Amino acid sequence: MRNERLVEKIALGRIRTLLQNAEARTTERNDASKKLARRYVGLARKIGMRYKVSIPKELKWRVCKGCGNFLVPGVNCGVRLVSSHGYAAYVCECGEERHVFYKKAR
Repeated sequence: MRNERLVEKIALGRIRTLLQNAEARTTERNDASKKLARRYVGLARKIGMRYKVSIPKELKWRVCKGCGNFLVPGVNCGVRLVSSHGYAAYVCECGEERHVFYKKAR
């Protein structure tokens, strides 16, 4: 039991580190760095699945479900606000949309 918590803690730390590195590589704006960033995201997902640890919510929404890119506004995705429904739409290069709600549902 105690060992499982330690393993989860280590896995979560590695996931966070990999996603931070993916963000840093994405902002470099060259093809080799983009490939490396996707690799980091893929490794973070594999670690999460292997050790049954979910990616933290504040980082999870920044990963494209379609292509595995780490979303950085202005670099590889566009952002638009849909005020009538209360969400921000992050549109990736691959065309996939990610909705992040900023209003509570009634």
